[in-house]
Amino acid sequence: MGRPAQISRSAVVAAAMAVADEHGLAGLTMPAVAARLGVTTMALYRHVASKDDLLDALVEALLPPLPPEQASWRERLGAMAAAIRDTAARHPAIFPLLLQRPAATERSREIRDGVVAALRQAGLAPDRAARAERLISTAVLGYAAGEAAGRFDHHDRHVRDEDFACLLAAIDTLIEGGGPASGPAAGRAVPGSGG
Repeated sequence: MGRPAQISRSAVVAAAMAVADEHGLAGLTMPAVAARLGVTTMALYRHVASKDDLLDALVEALLPPLPPEQASWRERLGAMAAAIRDTAARHPAIFPLLLQRPAATERSREIRDGVVAALRQAGLAPDRAARAERLISTAVLGYAAGEAAGRFDHHDRHVRDEDFACLLAAIDTLIEGGGPASGPAAGRAVPGSGG
């Protein structure tokens, strides 16, 4: 009888990424990951505590690196947005995890805090920077997810690039204007909006 396969947490995450890329999130099961690695399902639990732990590890694997702190806030946010869009194109089936799971891991909180720090560098007050991070992240992730899912396939790549540039320009305008409003008035419905 041969020796059991030697695996690591990074090998488990890489195998899970490959399974999800091929079969989608619905096909991402612990037995499928184990089969790809040539181990028993129970062997995975020495490296990941649960399926949720594995999903959080996949989120971390999808996150872009933080740009250097000496870069301007605009360069930092632009680089992270472009990296997110590239990740969505490479991993369209698994990318929706970034919209579905909260920033629960150290790495995901580090990215969130990096965005907030860039927004603070841009001059936003702490409460506005936190709200702007949520809105900006959702807008960028949403655009990237829609594009990766084929929502904009009827448009040429240059049109999608221009659309993404317009989104980033709108974010710039929001930031330069002091960010989104905060406080009780910010949550009131706009007259005529049906809200």
